Amino acid sequence: MAINTKSSSPLTGQQTPRIAKRIMMIETAIFYVFAVATVISACAVVTVKNPVHAALFLVLTFFTSAVIWLSLEAEFLAISLVLVYVGAVMVLFIFVVMMLDINVARLREGFVRYLPLGLAVAAIMLLLMLNVVTSDVFVLDVGSEPLPKPADYSNTKALGAVLYTDYVFAFEIAAVILLVAIIAAISLTMRKRTQTKYQVPSDQIKVRKSDRLRVVKMPSVEEE
Repeated sequence: MAINTKSSSPLTGQQTPRIAKRIMMIETAIFYVFAVATVISACAVVTVKNPVHAALFLVLTFFTSAVIWLSLEAEFLAISLVLVYVGAVMVLFIFVVMMLDINVARLREGFVRYLPLGLAVAAIMLLLMLNVVTSDVFVLDVGSEPLPKPADYSNTKALGAVLYTDYVFAFEIAAVILLVAIIAAISLTMRKRTQTKYQVPSDQIKVRKSDRLRVVKMPSVEEE
């Protein structure tokens, strides 16, 4: 009597590569869709006329960038981008832009005058980006596809281990620069202006009635 020892699993040796290929195609499609959305929204940030619309397009850029990072298994960076930049910084930008009521026409007066300088800076940045992208770090054979991580893998722990060991000096320098920026902002806000009037609460509390009120006796005048 012959016994069939073959596995009855629905995922055979031929079906497993097909499923993996379909998953890879879906991930590639998601990457290209959100990459195109990121480029379009980033271009809209610097081309739209309304500052509020530019801030909203920047929010969309952050969201699409977070999705790309999430697809690369960088969950901590994606969540940080959404919570910190979209949830705090960009909301503050939108409130400031709406409250200041920026005169866009006045800002565009010097556009033609500073256009050559802007094009030169853009060309330098483009050359630097091409130099970085075409270097040996971005070779297709090195790091082109992230390896799948196990279920108990902590992206935050791995990032912290690298940040506080290999890049601790750069991290401390960035912290010092941010501290200097905070102190400079507070100093600019708290400086004394000669044309600005300030209230002194201690002097207001010490004020007396005789300092503010004077009773004057005047003779009455009869009207004819």
